[in-house]
Amino acid sequence: MTYIDIVQIFDSTIRLATPLLLACLAGLFSERSGIVDIGLEGKMLVAAFFSAATAALTGDVWLGLLAGIAAAVVFSLIHGVASITFRGDQLISGVAINFLAAGMTVLIAQDWFQQGSRTPSLTGDARFGSIDLPFAEALSGVPFLGPLYADALSGHTILVYVGFLAVPATWWVLFRTRFGLRLRAVGENPGAVDTAGVSVNRLRYAAVLITGLLTGLAGAYLATGLAAGFTKDMTAGRGYIALAALIFAKWRPWYALFACLLFGFLQAVSNRYSTLDFGLIEIPNAFVLALPYILTVVILAGFVGRATPPRAGGEPYVKER
Repeated sequence: MTYIDIVQIFDSTIRLATPLLLACLAGLFSERSGIVDIGLEGKMLVAAFFSAATAALTGDVWLGLLAGIAAAVVFSLIHGVASITFRGDQLISGVAINFLAAGMTVLIAQDWFQQGSRTPSLTGDARFGSIDLPFAEALSGVPFLGPLYADALSGHTILVYVGFLAVPATWWVLFRTRFGLRLRAVGENPGAVDTAGVSVNRLRYAAVLITGLLTGLAGAYLATGLAAGFTKDMTAGRGYIALAALIFAKWRPWYALFACLLFGFLQAVSNRYSTLDFGLIEIPNAFVLALPYILTVVILAGFVGRATPPRAGGEPYVKER
């Protein structure tokens, strides 16, 4: 493996980790408020479809992005109404959202475009183009660091950089603001928050809306940045992978970044090599893809520290009379 191969793998890692990272941060806000959201997959899928469909119809990727975010927010509000207002089972609500999104996107895509449950291929202004970072071309010839900066860190779409900037923004909101303190408190002890005169439902709805925003960005990136259009079930389980990464990260934003990069790296390696040959042994790519899940199970088993979720997670809050 040459240094250029390593740079290309790192480039793929960043691209593949971005939707996972956005969805993972979305789940972080939701679960920190006490709302378990297994419906990340469905929100990403519906955002991917409506962003691609709107971009295909209008030729404007920014309108597509807004449509994708709006669709994800609507699905988030459905989950919020079911689990917060009506105090329904949060897991069942999330699964229902996933099924609804999977069926609805295929049905509408076939009705609108008649192309086998897909949208037309996006070109030109209908999809996000790459952005060159400052001095990328000038530094490309510098040994070692030049190719890393010019070929791996530069040349991504704007949503990639938004995704990575969302990590410090999430940390600041959760751990340096009054809103974040209250949000975390709601996930741990909603009764104490209510006693202090702060609305538990309002905070949880705010978290649900932020979840919709971030999953909308993730789905829009899949269809208009990473790919050039929508295809059936194109999220391919990324919502569930994001949940696994969230557990692996122990519900912390900086850990989530490294967890998603790990998942993205292993996926990039698996896509590039059919097997990993270390001389004495050969590792199939299926095992490489399964490795993050194995590590997640190890953490849940308590072998590498404890992964303790918010104490009030999954429990509807009933205001005491």
